[in-house]
Amino acid sequence: MAIEGGCLCGIVRYEITGPLTFADHCHCSMCRRQHGAAFSTYAAFDPSHFKWLSGEDFIKIYETSTGAGWCFCSECGSSLAGTEQGRITCITLGTVEGDIDIEPALHLFVGSKAKWYDIADDRPQFEKRPPVTCEPR
Repeated sequence: MAIEGGCLCGIVRYEITGPLTFADHCHCSMCRRQHGAAFSTYAAFDPSHFKWLSGEDFIKIYETSTGAGWCFCSECGSSLAGTEQGRITCITLGTVEGDIDIEPALHLFVGSKAKWYDIADDRPQFEKRPPVTCEPR
């Protein structure tokens, strides 16, 4: 069964035809700024299972010097996906429609988390990225 989702205004739509393989909450300062929230939540998948269904001309990518980046809708600003070296490797879980069968496994970059936010669950916490997390991201 395919996973579908899209942006707030509905112009951009995507589909993932394979399973989500790993999910996490990222507390790094870049994700917090990009999402305007205490953390971002992503799920990884095999990039070959991803495709844009509509609105591809409205997608903008902000890429950092490390090659990591974020896709967003240029019309409504919704953050849609994460990239590595130009490949879409993970999706923002807030844009997925319907129920999915994955939960975030851990918290990343808690060393730079928002001071005003207390993590209230028992998921493992890592100051930086642990050796193996949301591959292939």
